[in-house]
Amino acid sequence: MTVPVRCALVQWVAVIGIRTVAVAGVAVLTLAGCGSGDSTASKTPGPTAASAPQETSAGPAPRPTIDGGAPGSSAGDDPCATNLAAPEIVKAVSELPRDPRSNQGWNPEPIAGNYNECAQLSAVIIKANTNSENPNTRALLFHRGKFIPTGVPDTYGFNGMDSAETTGDTVALMYSSDMPGLDSVVKFRWNGSGVELIGNTPG
Repeated sequence: MTVPVRCALVQWVAVIGIRTVAVAGVAVLTLAGCGSGDSTASKTPGPTAASAPQETSAGPAPRPTIDGGAPGSSAGDDPCATNLAAPEIVKAVSELPRDPRSNQGWNPEPIAGNYNECAQLSAVIIKANTNSENPNTRALLFHRGKFIPTGVPDTYGFNGMDSAETTGDTVALMYSSDMPGLDSVVKFRWNGSGVELIGNTPG
């Protein structure tokens, strides 16, 4: 009876030993699989310069500027183009006496005109700087871009220009009215030394 008991004991120890070795082997393999060089943290890529968020400007992009003058003027640097925002116009308006009807100054923004530095005669039409429904108007005449302050026939009351009748040395100023039969066109010409009135025709 002693021999079988010993064999059973030896077999049980052997089984225990095999299981212990197997468990130890698994534990060793598990630890080897979790080494510091194989950790999840070391395999996760860090942030790179390409994936970093880009900083953007805080404000909106500046709007492009538009070269040119007031409505009706030509854009660009051509001195012979119509330019209703020319500094010479503003300067001329600032030197005018007040409007005799309203006793107010004049608005420097023309309501019509063909001012340019090349024409023998060009003109702009301005209005009194009032809130009146029908402010007084007048034309200013220029010779090669320079204001002609004296020696000019009366130019009050004109409110437009006839471009078909206007040439390099002649301006055709219009008076337009809501009343039938009152429209008219008056032509002024540069005669080489001054301005002369050369025609007054119904509009």
